Amino acid sequence: MKQFAIFVDSAANIPNDIRIARDIRVIPFHYIVDGEERPCFSEDMPFVETAKTFYNAMRDGAEAKTSLLPAAVFEEALRPALQEGRDVLLFTLSSGVSGTHAQAQEAGRHLQEEFPDRKIFVLDSANASLGEGLIAIKVADLRDMGESAEACAEWVKENTYKMNSFFTVDDLKYLRRSGRISRTVAIAGTLLNIKPILQADASDNAKIVSCGRARGRKKALETIADIFAKRAVRPESSTVAIAHADCEKDALYLAELLRERGAKDIIIEYYDLCTGSHVGPGCVALFFWGKDRRKEAFAAEHAPAAHPLPQKS
Repeated sequence: MKQFAIFVDSAANIPNDIRIARDIRVIPFHYIVDGEERPCFSEDMPFVETAKTFYNAMRDGAEAKTSLLPAAVFEEALRPALQEGRDVLLFTLSSGVSGTHAQAQEAGRHLQEEFPDRKIFVLDSANASLGEGLIAIKVADLRDMGESAEACAEWVKENTYKMNSFFTVDDLKYLRRSGRISRTVAIAGTLLNIKPILQADASDNAKIVSCGRARGRKKALETIADIFAKRAVRPESSTVAIAHADCEKDALYLAELLRERGAKDIIIEYYDLCTGSHVGPGCVALFFWGKDRRKEAFAAEHAPAAHPLPQKS
């Protein structure tokens, strides 16, 4: 038995083979499409087929919604590990894009009262998708090297903002629906074939902000690859991850560009359904270990005024 248990919400987007090998447990969000509620993850769910169906439904005009995970769900998920006498590390989607982290903290407080001899760490990933996932995978590596839950929690607090994430979207209407851009800007951007470049920022409750734009899809992907070349730290020896919302060809093109810039170990996965519902089909996102976002004024140097996306569940 592992000395402590690692949990993530399903936004962490960890491929099943890696999740199982690293013994990382998933607490699923739920989504609603055409009035039907379903989990974003389950052990027996064929994720790729589910994701294809989900993003195709969005392309056909279906409105996808997600719901906030209540504290009780986290309590129910974590309690068995605590009853086994194990400490717990729980990672959540950034508190800047979801209220989920606050619910997880509430659950942690309740469980700490119930299990005073156990250590419970609720950690804000300051990221989404495989940005959260890569941090959890790294902690699983540290655990398997013999590090304690407390030592791993301290490591996360020191290194979370070294996880960089940049992404672009194919259709601006989904950002318009989320409130990120106005209808006028969305229409103008579509007519001009403008593709935004977005990133997780360096704020304490990290938000998704604009950090640039490119004319055309191919140029947007090349811009993200160039950002990687400037910001990645030891890309040849660390895992890089790409999440795509049913646009595998573009993800493979980005992976090719990254290999030309030194990346070797690249995970490619369909974008998780929770945050994917807010960026829409055609989103391509890159996650990698790099320069500390808190110490690098990247957005200020390379972008117009950065405005955060509104908080979502």
